[in-house]
Amino acid sequence: MSAMGANAPGAGSVPEPARPAITIRGVTKTFEAKDLGTVVALDGIDLDVAKGEFVCLLGPSGCGKSTLLNAVAGFSLPTSGSVKTDGVEVTAPGPDRAMVFQEYALFPWMTVFANVAFGLEIKGVRRGEIKETVDALLATLHLTEFRERFPKDLSGGMRQRVAIARVLALDSPVLLMDEPFGALDALTRRNLQDELLRIWSEWKKTILFVTHGIEESIYLADRIVVMTYRPGRVKKIVEVGMPRLRDVSSPEFNKLKRELTEMVMEEQRRHAEAEARLATAD
Repeated sequence: MSAMGANAPGAGSVPEPARPAITIRGVTKTFEAKDLGTVVALDGIDLDVAKGEFVCLLGPSGCGKSTLLNAVAGFSLPTSGSVKTDGVEVTAPGPDRAMVFQEYALFPWMTVFANVAFGLEIKGVRRGEIKETVDALLATLHLTEFRERFPKDLSGGMRQRVAIARVLALDSPVLLMDEPFGALDALTRRNLQDELLRIWSEWKKTILFVTHGIEESIYLADRIVVMTYRPGRVKKIVEVGMPRLRDVSSPEFNKLKRELTEMVMEEQRRHAEAEARLATAD
């Protein structure tokens, strides 16, 4: 073999691993609380999320799930450590990350169409392109016939569809979702979970999804990051190897559900004990 052949691209070389979509290193977050003093919400979080991966943050209230998500969003930066998206340090909110909240966050005075179009208008996208993009998204999320309705006229599930459509219109590569289906009834929640999986599969987005629902995390995620009660640390990262769409009644699903329930309930007990100590101190 010639020297040139030995050095040619692909000739026995090992390709470099792809850069993660999200890189979290040593992230700690503290804040001052009137009755508690200095509270450590996050303590030394390390996590990589690959491009196109669906990762759930799971744990009881007080484990720092939303605090970590807000750090990735750039809404509340860590006290120490670093968060990067596609290798770039997060210092503020940016167009590469889009957030979907539990509260829908729609403009009540705008129609469905206007809500979805809003971000594109702010970006200065031309009117014809806005109409084309919004029409396609409304069709994708089964909202076309509601395009001229206002949020008050919609069910909770439909409002969340609009919120998701508005985020997708911006075409951010990373979607951050803070318990987006938490306020919905069980049937609507499952429908939107399936809708989200379909969109994720087609659009190839990276999703970091906060939930306290054990079954929801297994149904959706490639990996589940179980967090400890305050201070929030990574207790365990669980790979979910089941093919989608997942059968919630299968033995494999329920075995993993039992394992995760045990882990989360252990942290929930720690939460309850801390609350009891605080009440006793008062």
